[in-house]
Amino acid sequence: MKKVLAALAAVLSITAHANDKLVVGATPVPHAEILEFVKPTLAKEGVDLDIKVFNDFIQPNLQLAQKNLDANYYQYRPFLDDFNKTRHTDLVPVVGVHIEPFGAYSTKIKSLAELPDGASVAIPNDPVNTGRALVLLAEAGLIKLKDPSNPQSTQRDILDNPHHLKIRELEGAMLARSVKQVDLAFVFANYALEAGIDTNSALIVEKGKDLYVEYLVARPDNIQDPRIQKLAKALNSPEVRNFILTRYKGQIAPGF
Repeated sequence: MKKVLAALAAVLSITAHANDKLVVGATPVPHAEILEFVKPTLAKEGVDLDIKVFNDFIQPNLQLAQKNLDANYYQYRPFLDDFNKTRHTDLVPVVGVHIEPFGAYSTKIKSLAELPDGASVAIPNDPVNTGRALVLLAEAGLIKLKDPSNPQSTQRDILDNPHHLKIRELEGAMLARSVKQVDLAFVFANYALEAGIDTNSALIVEKGKDLYVEYLVARPDNIQDPRIQKLAKALNSPEVRNFILTRYKGQIAPGF
């Protein structure tokens, strides 16, 4: 009888453990690293954090919407809002965690003054970040836009391109690899960090805008799940703030 009860207890323990698993999608750096940092804290609270790493910006949201993930952590609100609108999803932000600089890098020039006429410039190809890059080019005086403050601008909104820049739109993950192939490439900080690019070396940079805080994201049906809330609390803890400040040394900043 004791053996039967022990076996039953083991089965119940395994079942409870499985029920406490929380599957979260993230891009490698810094998102997955920050999640790895809080994993032991969540384990003490009975949550088994299972981190699934993605190298693109679409699949983590699709997998979350399809309930293959419980949450994800890799995006800011404008991107999430655009995804929900175009993909007819209703994913929801839970808490903001950090802010990444978005910048333009080069291995061929050391200042914008050296950028030659006809230079090749790589920018993101998704609507939200295409406009973000074009606004930064306009602010740097390299192009003129119909509305220089509109982050939804497209190349059709370029009124003047005095340097005859050859602007190429690439998928986000390819931008870091393009740095050596073009004259100037806009790269997201997460991909820059993963590729070993010093974000402080950007020739054009946008830092610290609250609009671009990166969020933990869930669905309406599970946002109040205790496991999600425990993760949210851990990600907004003083320990995570200190980890961000010490690990990344100013290359990213806390967003809470």
